[in-house]
Amino acid sequence: MFTSLLSRWIFVLALVLALPASRLAAQPAPAAHPTFEVRVVGKGQPVILIPGLTCPGAVWNETVARYQGQYQCHVISLAGFGGVAPQQPVSGHLLQDTRDQLLAYIKAQQLRRPVVIGHSLGGFLALWMAATDPTALGPLEIVDSLPFLSAIQNPATTAESARPQAEQLRQQMSKGRLPLAAERQLVAGMVTDTARITQVARWGLASDPATVAQAMYDMYVTDLRADLARIQQPVLVLGTWAAYKAYGATKESTRAIFTQQYAKLPTARIELSEAGRHFVMYDDTAWFFAQTDGFLKQRRVATR
Repeated sequence: MFTSLLSRWIFVLALVLALPASRLAAQPAPAAHPTFEVRVVGKGQPVILIPGLTCPGAVWNETVARYQGQYQCHVISLAGFGGVAPQQPVSGHLLQDTRDQLLAYIKAQQLRRPVVIGHSLGGFLALWMAATDPTALGPLEIVDSLPFLSAIQNPATTAESARPQAEQLRQQMSKGRLPLAAERQLVAGMVTDTARITQVARWGLASDPATVAQAMYDMYVTDLRADLARIQQPVLVLGTWAAYKAYGATKESTRAIFTQQYAKLPTARIELSEAGRHFVMYDDTAWFFAQTDGFLKQRRVATR
């Protein structure tokens, strides 16, 4: 089911991340926001796009190409992911620092309630940003992400009870990288297209193990479920379930997980792709763009 593939992913990472890490050739991130870099493309209403774990902003290339004619796209690449130089040393509060620096970026750039689209870890950050400062952000599109990763299997899990497992995972993941073949096998559960599998796998190999480990730890011990009540803007949650059929998942059982996790967020509308895996913008592109087109159009009408 949905939880089984996630557990397998974590298990594989924990067991085989033991190769020595090579140095990254990317240039250091700008000092103003050391946890991320930004590429601004297009003109119009601002949209911030945040990638998921190990992915650079390039994961949004097709999305940017579609919307840059009408929107100003602020494409985020997180430090330590997909070839972007990591922080030295990696912060012990990595995602909290990233959240705060993204909010500071919005204020410094005088972005008026930008739409935020986040995939996976990027969706988690978008939720945390909106819960921290509800007036800073506009509508949110959360792509296959949950407010508390540790509670997928047991809703009674708390941040404190999740901490020992999260610490063990952090220690194991920080040791090194997967070989390409193992990385591709892991990613194959999240993407269907062969070329996309290779690309996402290479981004994983180009990511800094210590950064990835700390990011995973932060997500495992940060429970945003109650904090969602502070979010007042419209939220579109796009989920997937097709990859988990082999593990016994159904569309209904997967929707139940999303509904439980987002119970404190009455403004959320949850939609599930019939065919897409975790990288739904790659696997079910037409559906993803149809959902995003409608969501952005509603926002444009509302602000006129």
